[in-house]
Amino acid sequence: MNFFPVAWALPWIVIPVAIYFRTRNSRSLDEESDAPPGSPPLVSVIVPARNEARNIGRCVTSILASTYPELELIVVDDSSTDGTGTAAHGAAGGDARLRVITNSPLPDGWFGKQWACTTGAREASGEIILFTDADTAHAPDLIVRSVNAMLGGGADLFSVAGRQELGSFWEKIIQPQVLTIIMSRYGGTESVTQSPRVTDKIANGQCIFVRRTSYDEIGGHGSVRASVAEDLMLAQTFFRGGKNVELRLGLDQLSTRMYTSLSEVIGGWGKNVFAGGIDSVPFGLLGKLLFPFALLIPPLVGLLPPVVLLFAAVGLFSESLLLWAAVATAASVIWWAFVYNSIDENPLYGLAYPLGAALMLYIFATAIMRGRRVTWKGRSYVAK
Repeated sequence: MNFFPVAWALPWIVIPVAIYFRTRNSRSLDEESDAPPGSPPLVSVIVPARNEARNIGRCVTSILASTYPELELIVVDDSSTDGTGTAAHGAAGGDARLRVITNSPLPDGWFGKQWACTTGAREASGEIILFTDADTAHAPDLIVRSVNAMLGGGADLFSVAGRQELGSFWEKIIQPQVLTIIMSRYGGTESVTQSPRVTDKIANGQCIFVRRTSYDEIGGHGSVRASVAEDLMLAQTFFRGGKNVELRLGLDQLSTRMYTSLSEVIGGWGKNVFAGGIDSVPFGLLGKLLFPFALLIPPLVGLLPPVVLLFAAVGLFSESLLLWAAVATAASVIWWAFVYNSIDENPLYGLAYPLGAALMLYIFATAIMRGRRVTWKGRSYVAK
């Protein structure tokens, strides 16, 4: 037997193992107490919402069901045309802790989310502010455990990475691959929290707690007003300003359905992956020059073995290439089956990983060609 093709397949075996060990070192909110702290500080929960009528009811209901005793909820209706504000009021059922405010027109040079968050922060009274997305659902203990962790660890910015809800076939095919790439870049929560390098800091924009004083000191969302990935840049701005940044897992406390269709998945990640990532890469100008090529490597590496296997199976390539492709493809299928099993999805979705890789390649390539020009929710921006 010729063992050289098997040796050539080693990268497709070793890299997933390396990703697993890099990402497994994480801390969970489950480690924190679910009892409110003594003299609990007021938490202002701010939800920027633009045309979120389908999501805002679940979000508002879950936040108001929190066991945290001192909170206010501010929904910023950002020029919605679908009745988002009315839906938020209806979900609250007259709960006086909710306020729905209408955002003022978007100023030049601002992204919509950052402007809505800024508007909400101006109205907030809390010592701690929680910025959260309208497509999230909060467990009753999310705020309690997060505030305990934040106070106990001295974090100025505390972000929670929750569970991603995967409803449609296309979400299940694409989302795990994109999120795995992000995790392989930044590692587990402890890699993010303990790293001394600013470019290793990241936050999850679906759930970011900040101390009001620290938030104001770094300039709030105004400091990242023109960034696509405002969550990532906010974490790095906090850290650059000498603030403590911490990331935790909250798989039982937070869940989010980011997108619900193939077009939303393509549009959402097409907005974020290039324009949102290029300014946070390490190695300065060299890193920015190499970033487009680095972005294309994961989907190309995933696609290469099954494409070669297909052509080799019909006799267009040698038996050695056929063996290499078979081993590398099998290793990839096993890896993705493991990934799907770890997120409580059917491991058989691992068989469809080449389709996910092909769609990722399309998303990444079109994002690179688009550059810093992005469009989202009816608005066009140029990221800076």
